[in-house]
Amino acid sequence: MATETPVTNDLTTLLDKIKDVRIAMLTTQDEDGSLRSRPMYTQKPDGSSALVFLTDKDSAKVYEVKKDSHVNLSYAKPDDNVYVSVSGRANAYRDQAEIDQLWSEPMRAWFAKGKEDPNIYILKVEIDKGEYWDTPSSTLTQVAAYVKALATGERATSDDVNEHAKVNVK
Repeated sequence: MATETPVTNDLTTLLDKIKDVRIAMLTTQDEDGSLRSRPMYTQKPDGSSALVFLTDKDSAKVYEVKKDSHVNLSYAKPDDNVYVSVSGRANAYRDQAEIDQLWSEPMRAWFAKGKEDPNIYILKVEIDKGEYWDTPSSTLTQVAAYVKALATGERATSDDVNEHAKVNVK
């Protein structure tokens, strides 16, 4: 029997898991219905129910989210055993004031004309739901769960080894 994954509305915990993970894999649906993923640099989460990225207005992802706004973002921090999946709806638009706030000089590698580049678009993903897995990287914690499983003949529970929950925002 499958165990039930706890469900929460605590978006803060979900965002806390990804606050230091800069790159997400953004998945959209392309014109033939296939799923397509690419890396995106996440702007610092601000605590709202949205994640924000800068992108080129002529990119395939802008075209794809205009056709179907459903997207998925995957985050991974393997050194800390943290994995997060976020589903939501994306919107691509231009807002110079917001671009000015989000701009950092390293972005010039993608936008050579700087923050005034008319090709810069904002891709905002309003989070609908997410799921995270956070396993302590401590070998001692993992060994303790292993020993418990050996002693009891039962696999470790989520509380013994990791933190796993679904987050429903809406």
